[in-house]
Amino acid sequence: MITQRRSCIALAALTVLGLARAQAAPRTIEITAQRFRFAPRVIALKLGEPVLLKLTALDFPHGFYLPDFERRIDLVPGRAVEFAFTPTRAGTLHFLCDNFCGEGHEGMDGRFEIQ
Repeated sequence: MITQRRSCIALAALTVLGLARAQAAPRTIEITAQRFRFAPRVIALKLGEPVLLKLTALDFPHGFYLPDFERRIDLVPGRAVEFAFTPTRAGTLHFLCDNFCGEGHEGMDGRFEIQ
């Protein structure tokens, strides 16, 4: 009886631990940078959902700047760079290219819509 109870408690603990690990796995989002756009440009996120961005430049050394996080990343063509974060407030987070890439650079931006 005691052994059976311990087995049930151990199984419940492992189940809870497994669920916690499954919930903590970040959602992976691939973003490409190419003159003069990011794709995708608008990305819907859930409040509190861990996110892993995989960023790749296709044609030029672009920059990825996320002002609300005061974070910038250099994007070198052909090399993926990762950035993980968890949105902590609802609303809009803007990102932009901060490495001048030619005429049209000013419009190279995007946003995360967090709900």
